Amino acid sequence: MYVTLRKFLFRFPPEAVHYFAMNSLQLLCSLGLKGLLRGAFKPSAPMPASLGRLEFQNPVGLGAGFDKNARWLRELEALGFGFVEIGTVTPIAQAGNDKPRLFRLPQDEALINRMGFNNDGVEVVTNRLKAWREKHPVQVKGNKPGLVIGGNIGKNKVTPNEDAWKDYEICFKELHPYVDYFVVNVSSPNTPGLRELQEKESLRKILMHLQMINNGKAHSKPILLKIAPDLTTEQIDDVIDLSMEIQLDGLVISNTTINRSGLVTPGDQLEKIGAGGLSGKPVRGRATEVLRYVIEKTNGSVPVISSGGIFTAADAKEKLDAGAALVQVWTGFIYEGPSIVKKIVNGLRK
Repeated sequence: MYVTLRKFLFRFPPEAVHYFAMNSLQLLCSLGLKGLLRGAFKPSAPMPASLGRLEFQNPVGLGAGFDKNARWLRELEALGFGFVEIGTVTPIAQAGNDKPRLFRLPQDEALINRMGFNNDGVEVVTNRLKAWREKHPVQVKGNKPGLVIGGNIGKNKVTPNEDAWKDYEICFKELHPYVDYFVVNVSSPNTPGLRELQEKESLRKILMHLQMINNGKAHSKPILLKIAPDLTTEQIDDVIDLSMEIQLDGLVISNTTINRSGLVTPGDQLEKIGAGGLSGKPVRGRATEVLRYVIEKTNGSVPVISSGGIFTAADAKEKLDAGAALVQVWTGFIYEGPSIVKKIVNGLRK
């Protein structure tokens, strides 16, 4: 059924379809049909998973960038996601890059985006999360796990890199009471100069500062770092060394790639689309390669959330077998539809 619906939806601009689809689900939930959605799309039984001290109903989450502003948590919970990563959130609201900025590559089952951290700003997002938490408490030891929420944080476009740590601090402090874990995003290709922050000393400054703030809280929150699949082996080694040195709680592997090799989509079409991060099936191999390398080098001591090209239970199993604690979908959600979590979880049980 979704294959037919997808053919219709793919006739329209991707960003417009994104809002149309999620607002339609929001309307259904507002009309009291959340139970119907759960019955149709939520896995019939939990498949417990964990990352550090956090517990999850199942290991399938939704990556950052889909619900940037924490607008659709109710709807995504009804679709069965074990966790949702909101953001990337920046201190000040920003419009992001000019439209069009999201493009489908159906022949490759991929997307290219150059959104540019468009979001409502940390104050607005915090207020939405605060309202959610009034009914769904933050996970603490002994709680029955519900929908786990991660906070993906970044810097504003106008903030120079030498002051980036201040932006991460602002977002960290504001979101801390309302999210279950944090992801530091320095790997998006769509904010000029951002990926320079993946260098070891820049990372050290940001992460150690957040760790210091975190350690002063009554209940600390896990801090993870999201890395790009385009890092060299030497850069990955630096990330691993730093992660172990400061006892980072985990890594998210990986973000989108700027690599265009091996695509079926014609070159002239890619040239017309222009710059942006590529996601979907073409990223799967490289993301798994980096995952395996990190797990081997750390002997599995650094937990990993794996993202990149996950469409099916077989894709998820590949990542979990390689050592990932959890998996995230994004582009696969667009191509496979609202039953993706149910299909993956059911397939993993076999």
